[in-house]
Amino acid sequence: MRVLSRVLNAGCLVAFFVCGAICARAQPAAPKVAATPPMGWNSWNFFAGKVTDKDIRDTADLLVSTGMRDAGYVYVNIDDTWEGKRDAQGRIQSNEKFPDMKALADYVHSKGLKLGIYSSPGPQTCARFEASLGHEEEDAQTYADWGIDYLKYDLCSYGGIMKQQAPNDPAAQNKHMREAYEKMHQAILKTGRPMVYSLCQYGDDSVWDWGPSVGANLWRTTGDISANFDRMSLIGRSQAGLAKFAAPGHWNDPDMLEVGNGKLTHDENMTHMTLWAMLAAPLIAGNNLTQMTPETGAILMNKEAIAIDQDALGKQGDRVYAEGPVEIWAKPLTDGRKAIAIFNFGETASEMRGIGLHLNEMGFKGQVTAHDVWAGKDLGKIGDDWKTTVPRHAVVLLLVK
Repeated sequence: MRVLSRVLNAGCLVAFFVCGAICARAQPAAPKVAATPPMGWNSWNFFAGKVTDKDIRDTADLLVSTGMRDAGYVYVNIDDTWEGKRDAQGRIQSNEKFPDMKALADYVHSKGLKLGIYSSPGPQTCARFEASLGHEEEDAQTYADWGIDYLKYDLCSYGGIMKQQAPNDPAAQNKHMREAYEKMHQAILKTGRPMVYSLCQYGDDSVWDWGPSVGANLWRTTGDISANFDRMSLIGRSQAGLAKFAAPGHWNDPDMLEVGNGKLTHDENMTHMTLWAMLAAPLIAGNNLTQMTPETGAILMNKEAIAIDQDALGKQGDRVYAEGPVEIWAKPLTDGRKAIAIFNFGETASEMRGIGLHLNEMGFKGQVTAHDVWAGKDLGKIGDDWKTTVPRHAVVLLLVK
């Protein structure tokens, strides 16, 4: 009996350890970067090709002094036109606008922020500066040596390379594109430095379906955004149906925020911020921080809107209902809560005549307890028949449970 007992106990131990190993393997590893959608600021929307070292240092200072850093905007991303020539060993150099990239990274890090940079898998960037084709490992290591924390990798001239390699063969072109993005992914991994890896190829070839397989933490799902309501709302609404592709470490990216730019009204800025928060989109601001109004700052730094975007559940919201210009979107949150956004994309105010909240489709039975985010007030218990007026180009954002 003692022998049998020892055999049984040993078997149990083996089973325990085998089960433990299998269970451990079954649990996905926590992402090293981008566990929630990245938040920060990018130079392109305001500075475009004129960005300099001083602009980035000033932006770092302003992200701190305005409170944006503490609200979560930690990446300071240099877009195109920083690039210089390569040295005799093939290492990329920054140009005269950025005399010492390592010193700049040290300065940004000293402010409790992180530094991002930009390149392309092609021979040239979109602005026709030196890019990474044939130098992926050297460039990734250079970025690591400088202290870079985020790489935006823009397809740009590589589109022409794809066509040269596989003329009239879209499937082969797509394969070449994936291989180019994977090559830089492997180069980044080889450095040992964690970097957010952001693909920019404008949403072609259903990038959301294969982006994670080439190591992307986020991928552009559309063409470029601009600071007008029609373009912004078109891009945001086109994300319907993509929720299943977003998860911690991997995010759909409908492009940078234009909040505070162009001629967007206060209501349009709130709609923009709300839509991106509902989409669990990266929140990468691009406004002129030296002239940021209190109203713009209040939208960008609204704690509840940011919390919806950054919710640890990592679920992207989706459209529940649409009738004419009125759309209702819902986003699952932790603890069984949901964010509900009622958008009016039309040119006149809507009183929601004949429009319910569609709580049943969201999994709620009966009434819910609601809080109005932008009004900053509790609404108590509300039912599916709750009504409010939604002005032109405006939104009502609710937290319910």
